[in-house]
Amino acid sequence: MIRILIATLTASLLMFACSSEEPAGPGTPTGGQVVLNDPLAGVQIFPPDNWWNLDISAAPLDSMSDDIITWIGAGQQLHPDFAPPPYGMPYMSVPGTQALERVAFVLYGSQSDSGAPGRPAGYPIPADARITPNYIEGGVAGGGTSGDRHLLIIDRDNGFLFELFATRWNANLNRWEAGSGAVFDLGSNSRRTEGWTSADAAGLAIFPGLVRYDEANGSADIDHAFRFTTRATDGHVWPASHTAGNTAGAPPLGTRLRLKASVDLSSYPEAERRIFEAMKRHGLILADNGTDMMIQGTMDDRWDNDVLNPAFHSLTAGDFEVVQLGYEP
Repeated sequence: MIRILIATLTASLLMFACSSEEPAGPGTPTGGQVVLNDPLAGVQIFPPDNWWNLDISAAPLDSMSDDIITWIGAGQQLHPDFAPPPYGMPYMSVPGTQALERVAFVLYGSQSDSGAPGRPAGYPIPADARITPNYIEGGVAGGGTSGDRHLLIIDRDNGFLFELFATRWNANLNRWEAGSGAVFDLGSNSRRTEGWTSADAAGLAIFPGLVRYDEANGSADIDHAFRFTTRATDGHVWPASHTAGNTAGAPPLGTRLRLKASVDLSSYPEAERRIFEAMKRHGLILADNGTDMMIQGTMDDRWDNDVLNPAFHSLTAGDFEVVQLGYEP
């Protein structure tokens, strides 16, 4: 995530209390364990009418659709921003009994959540994330000191999504630090406070917009939009709540692209076809500044980029159109 970093580390870092339970270790999908790349069977990621899950295949076009596509570059190829480690975003699920860890927010403390609403403050970060690679984006144990370093955790028992940006285990101070953090109730359509960021520039949740291996290679249709980036942005529109750029002519955060219905997907491998069909039904939501037409997905050693790359590169921004900005059905 290319962010406008407007704050610096000071002695007034915000600290949050936590429980003292021992964290569980990583394991397989059983009740009390941490599960990396959990298929999340039976877990609904936001209500069906949430903006991530909307069917926008018949939504009206924006009057500036052609201009926005031209600004991006009609010939700009799509890129899959996911692969085997260390690429893509890892995620994990934890039980409701997972110990909560204190987090010091060093950039956007006033816009960060101390913990889940109605529950003790803290984030359920497994202890293994301190010393084990591939728990945090970038693949470095404990997060390291560079890159976006997102940490995504689903509390599968209580129905909360915890997300951190610029995550780092500070061994010298014996604490977790992050640039910002947000907690989402998976059963709610509540939006971030207007003007607030999240762990993402747009103020949106990250996890529901990722291309996931289990969904791409499953039997059911993918029922949500994907997040993508452009090289710059200009303001924000619903459902985004935060602005991270003011480049004239650029699309605002929250812009939704839709793969044109006329694009023939019949020749693609099944997994890629399922991903692209979701782009027709649910679209892409502009979530951050970055590389043009970069589509984010999960870190998973089962991805085969020899298949993904040519499939994604065969589509360009010109194969998409812009849904009416700020569209709400």
